[in-house]
Amino acid sequence: MLKKGFLLLLLPLYLVLPVQNIRAQATKRYQFTERMMGTRFQITFYASNDSVAEAAARKAFRHTEKLNDILSDYEAKSNLNRLTIRSGNGTFVPVHPALFRVISKAQQVARQTGGAFDITAGPFTKLWRKIRKSPHPQLPSPEVLDSLRKLVDYRFIAADSARTAIALERPNMQLDLGGIAKGYAADEILRVLNDMEIHSVLVNAGGDIRAGDAPPDEIGWTVSLPVHNSKGQRIHLNLQLTNGAVATSGGLFQHVDIDGKSYSHIIDPHTGLGLDNQSRVTIVAPDGITADSYASAVSVLGAHRGRSFIADKPGVAMRIEYKDGDKGEIQITSSSSFTTFIADGH
Repeated sequence: MLKKGFLLLLLPLYLVLPVQNIRAQATKRYQFTERMMGTRFQITFYASNDSVAEAAARKAFRHTEKLNDILSDYEAKSNLNRLTIRSGNGTFVPVHPALFRVISKAQQVARQTGGAFDITAGPFTKLWRKIRKSPHPQLPSPEVLDSLRKLVDYRFIAADSARTAIALERPNMQLDLGGIAKGYAADEILRVLNDMEIHSVLVNAGGDIRAGDAPPDEIGWTVSLPVHNSKGQRIHLNLQLTNGAVATSGGLFQHVDIDGKSYSHIIDPHTGLGLDNQSRVTIVAPDGITADSYASAVSVLGAHRGRSFIADKPGVAMRIEYKDGDKGEIQITSSSSFTTFIADGH
């Protein structure tokens, strides 16, 4: 009787533990890469077998292609461009729910930051694309900037949630979703895979990272970010990420030099000029659309205002490296919660 009782007590434990081990052993790591939205998308996840993994990757990438057809300002027939063509006509234009979601989030961030993040800055974006491609780049004249500035103001966008419709209230407005679309796409890839019962996922959407559940037998995904220390040396910072996102933005070492001054590829919507503060912003947030848009916004706000902006945002952490004055020395500041995401103190 003692032996039987002993066996009965152990039986539930025997049944539970092997199931956990079987689940870990029943999945295999897969990685798929495609070039989309003008950049490289890489999806890493755990699935039960090759056919399931390949079907999931195809579905995720097909969905991303559809998003590009909706959100891109490069695609002439995109839902975004069909909206901008009708700017200033005084009517609300029904748009795809994905476009409405992205614009709504962008407007929220614009209001939070006083326009530091502003998707109506498309005219400035297109102007600086030409400047950066020029063999002899020059600053735009004040007259050109003034004429374009009349088209740039997030308050010119009106939204009707009941009809999923948007009105652009000034003629010739152009929207630029470059600071938010990839983060949203990463969120959507995770959602598509979750719907297929694939939950241990890591999405790298051209540097915008979105993580789902941790890999089997791990506490999270280790995300390695190339950063700089205070001496300007390139190092790697490892973050531990689970069910969250991280995005990096800034022009610390991505800029164009004009008359001895460096201008970032990120535009200040208030001035129409590329940022000259030479910073690199890293944002950790609960989802990709927030991390992406906040990284762009904080780049414009700068280190001190950016830190204040992030301070009261639940689940959001920030790190900024920036060059200080004429010395060119790199300064680093971060929110108090950022260290909680650093893996093993590195």
